[in-house]
Parts: sequence; structure tokens; C-alpha cells
Amino acid sequence: MDLHGFGASALAFVVAFVAAGLFTVIFKIVYQWATPYNEGKLIREGNVAAALALGGALVGYVLPLASALSNTTSLLEFCAWAALAGVLQIAAFTLVRVVVMKDVTARIEKGEVASGVYLMSISLAVGVLNAACMTS
Repeated sequence: MDLHGFGASALAFVVAFVAAGLFTVIFKIVYQWATPYNEGKLIREGNVAAALALGGALVGYVLPLASALSNTTSLLEFCAWAALAGVLQIAAFTLVRVVVMKDVTARIEKGEVASGVYLMSISLAVGVLNAACMTS
């Protein structure tokens, strides 16, 4: 076993994992700031719709991060793709809220699961397309 090679690979893994984790936390904070309702409060109260919507946004964001990690050759390039992925996820939510389903905020706050599933589906679809479009 080549310990030197493993050490370099392990360090690259740690850097990539930490960077992706930090971007995910930052995305979650910004996404929750961009939504007009308090996901944390709603989820603590048992609101499944809010949990589905937020969970879908997080998975929809992490999918392109995984693709970026596989397709980029530098940390800076990864950071650029990660930022773009976050912008696209928030833009998708905003488009749904402003154009497609103007009452989605009230529906999520009321706990309408169908609205949560719809938002989750949009987030996952955006994430999959975003991930597929990322190439180095």
C-alpha cells in the first residue's frame, strides 16, 4: 500500500468534504433566509410539508455539488459551481413562489403535504439537471 499516495488522497478528500459541507450549511442558511416562512419552527411543530420542501432543496443542492466534486480540478472551480448551484435552487423556489404557485407560502405554513412534495420535486429536478450540466 502506498501510504504517501493515500495520505495525499485523504487530504484531498478532507478538503473536498469540508468545502462541500460548508457550502451546504451556507446554502441552507441562505435558502431559509430567502423563504418567507420559518422552516425550523414549522418542522419542530411537525409540519411535513416544510420538511419535504427543505429536504428537497438540500438534496437538490447537494446533487450538483457531488457532480462538481467529480468534474472539477481545483477548489476554486468547485466553489464557482457550488455558488451557481445555490443560486439556481433559490431562483427555482422564487419562480415557483412568484409565478407558478403564488400561494405556496400559505400552503406550506398550513402543512399541505402536496405543496411540500411539489417544491421537493422542483428542487430535485433542478438539482439533477444542474448536476448533469456540470462538466470541467
